[in-house]
Amino acid sequence: MAGDERNPALAGVAGAAGTTERAGAVSAARPASAAPPGGVPAGHNPWPALWAMVIGFFMILVDSTIVSVATPAILRGLRTDVNSVIWVTSAYLLAYATPLLITGRLGDRYGPKNLYLVGLTVFTAASLWCGLTGTITGLIIARVVQGLGASMLTPQTMAVITRTFPAASRGQAMALWGATAGVAILVGPVVGGLLVDGPGWEWIFFINVPVGVVAFVLAARLVPRLETHSHRFDWLGVALSAVGMFLLVFGVQEGETYDWGTISGFVSVPLLIAAGVLVLGIFVWWQAHNTSEPLLPLQLFGDRNFSLANIAITTIGFSITAMAFPFMLYAQAVRGLSPTSAALLLAPMAVISGGLAPVAGRMSDRVHPRGITAVGIGLTSASLLWLALVMHPATATWLLLLPMALMGVGNAFMWGPLGATATRNLPLSSAGAGSGVYNTTRQVGAVLGSAAIAAVIQARLSADLPGIPGDLGGLQSSGASMPAKVAEGFASAMSESMLLPAAVLVIGVVAVLFFERPASHPH
Repeated sequence: MAGDERNPALAGVAGAAGTTERAGAVSAARPASAAPPGGVPAGHNPWPALWAMVIGFFMILVDSTIVSVATPAILRGLRTDVNSVIWVTSAYLLAYATPLLITGRLGDRYGPKNLYLVGLTVFTAASLWCGLTGTITGLIIARVVQGLGASMLTPQTMAVITRTFPAASRGQAMALWGATAGVAILVGPVVGGLLVDGPGWEWIFFINVPVGVVAFVLAARLVPRLETHSHRFDWLGVALSAVGMFLLVFGVQEGETYDWGTISGFVSVPLLIAAGVLVLGIFVWWQAHNTSEPLLPLQLFGDRNFSLANIAITTIGFSITAMAFPFMLYAQAVRGLSPTSAALLLAPMAVISGGLAPVAGRMSDRVHPRGITAVGIGLTSASLLWLALVMHPATATWLLLLPMALMGVGNAFMWGPLGATATRNLPLSSAGAGSGVYNTTRQVGAVLGSAAIAAVIQARLSADLPGIPGDLGGLQSSGASMPAKVAEGFASAMSESMLLPAAVLVIGVVAVLFFERPASHPH
């Protein structure tokens, strides 16, 4: 018998999700290896639907990596500074992360297929807007709308996996989810580099339009309509989480700009950060005391693996987002590589990650998740540390490719196995809520990673290149030759910045070491 409905804390979530006692009893009586009771017809093959939804998921991942490669081009094209152009990513991630809790619930209420299609439409239309804008402010606003579309789309992918794949074979489905991330890491930068070198940075957004149309048609035809559950929505919780996240991220990212002091009048950077932490604390308190239906069902955290997986995925979201900025600036500004050539430095990571992901998926259905996830996250942390040690102006290219290859191994044994472990014990009636929470914590980590790395980059540039202005005097021009002294200082700043994501991943390693064996695993 599956172990998820035996947990009293998780049983409360099923009630909160609006399921009846009879439905809960049926779910509890169903073996873990049986087909999930999500309104899916008997004998239904869930793989075509998953492949269709993965296209949309792939598109939003590609979009994130494309922007990191295009950062120098956007900086020059819109005549802005490093901190402003990093807000192009931070604004997207913030708009992506904040609504995820409620969009997961909306998927339960109106069906994951419907929410996926709406999110895909919003994301595709906003991509067109991003490409047409001519100012940094307009681009940031368009990215906010794009993030809202992504927030509607993402939780539905995991929810469909949870509700249509038997628990005992869910690891293979999550392996596809993880392989998608690995392939996107390569395709995004390479395609982005070709587009930036060719028609211009605007086309990194225009390319989403035809992909979005194809993804919509396939999902409309192949994704099944699953049974829905009624929900009440915690609008106070939505407001508290949004305000808290904005204050925290704005304070962290803008801290260096204002020398960690006063912004205006009595408003200071430390005050904003403290206010953000306080509001988020009030949000958690409200979720614990909301007698109706909280936005964040704290009962989910009664499952140890779910709680620990959320800690780990937060560190992963933080680190993968944070490492892209200093590495791409180093490759293009210090080494003088074009965006395409810089992106190809990521090729070993993406190829190895995509190739090993199916192996990791099969292993995650058979072995204890503690070892496989600890190895994956640990190797990724080690690869970032290795990169930090070799990021010098005269480093041979092959010395950069070796840590990238190690990162590919780490990624393969990190994304899929961790996602499968997080959702394996959850009751099916809480698939949307659990997926929303998991993706929220991943995106919260990404938001904080984007904000923190911006602050660290600025701090290290100030220390290693004193007197260089915020726009770096145009030093980001790829293909340009830096004076040796400037190149050495710039490379040092970027390599020192890489130590932050490497250190944060250590927290993820410690978290997954305390995983329990899921009930659906063979012993």
